Amino acid sequence: MDRFLVAHTSAAHSQEALQACLVQLGEVPAEANIGFVYATDECAGDLAGMLRLLKEHTGVEHWIGTVGMGICANTREYYDVPALAVMVGALPPEAFTVIHNGEDLPAASDTDGVRVAIVHGDPRNGQLPGLIEELPERLGNGYLIGGLTSSETYFYQVADDITEGQLSGLILDDQVSVVTGLSQGCTPISPVHEVTECQRNIAVRIDDRPALDVFYEDIGEILARDLSRVAGYIFAGFPVRGADNGDYLVRNLVGIDPNNRLLAVGDHLHSGEPIMFCRRDGQTAVEDLQRMVSDVKGRLSGPAKGAVYYSCVGRGRSLFGEDSEELRLIADALGDDVPLVGFYANGEISGNRLYGYTGVLTLFQ
Repeated sequence: MDRFLVAHTSAAHSQEALQACLVQLGEVPAEANIGFVYATDECAGDLAGMLRLLKEHTGVEHWIGTVGMGICANTREYYDVPALAVMVGALPPEAFTVIHNGEDLPAASDTDGVRVAIVHGDPRNGQLPGLIEELPERLGNGYLIGGLTSSETYFYQVADDITEGQLSGLILDDQVSVVTGLSQGCTPISPVHEVTECQRNIAVRIDDRPALDVFYEDIGEILARDLSRVAGYIFAGFPVRGADNGDYLVRNLVGIDPNNRLLAVGDHLHSGEPIMFCRRDGQTAVEDLQRMVSDVKGRLSGPAKGAVYYSCVGRGRSLFGEDSEELRLIADALGDDVPLVGFYANGEISGNRLYGYTGVLTLFQ
């Protein structure tokens, strides 16, 4: 197969969405051996039955995927309706392994190539951040791509069968070539500071000054006088030590204490770690997404067979606009109508880190 096959739709009921996707797929080539499936919350309860029918219709035995509060395919985003996005393709049979549990891995690779794992995780599992950090090393020369299930109903993942509670997905040997990129969608508005005193997730002192004083200086007088404008606009950023590309993790600001000059963030803090503050708005997100897609496209050695895209539930319609603008931006920058499926995640995975407010694009060559 030169290109993967993709099908997607919404419908009044999950079974109608499935039947429409099966019609779109048509006759699946015999060499197809891997499938991706993403379902909205409204279809989650029927996912096991839909997976069984997908296997029967396509003849594809191996599938990965999950549930999302939003899903996407090609130039369409789907929210708040029964919707399904399906993609099937062909990979060298000996070059991939589906895992139900990130704890159960095939033997580490002894080659110099990169072993990529496309994974989905259950956000209720508190061990996942540590597992995500450890997994690339346990794979040998590994690199993770993926996202955490976002749901108000069932936190299901697909790894040949239905699973939940774990980290599951697809491990690719180095003979499967992919290129990937990450879009932060934020812009730093401050220099890098140092957390000099903290308690759990509360910054007490930054640069050995009251944390709130440093924060007010960085965001400016207008925002400091009207903190209602800060929510969803200003975030804490944590530069990744040793990264040579300016990479940083974005976390929510969750509270302030004006009397004691304290600032609380949505993660545990550590004395001595770097911190900065970032702005997130639509124009910044558009520019960074276009930059990322252009970079990924430029690293292709040939036509892309297919793509997966994992974006934050806080992006999509909330950040780019209601008319599938995030997916349209990707299609415009990528060109050639590359088959794409994905979902809106409760945390995005790239490398050995769990991010927030990011978009992770991966192309199969």
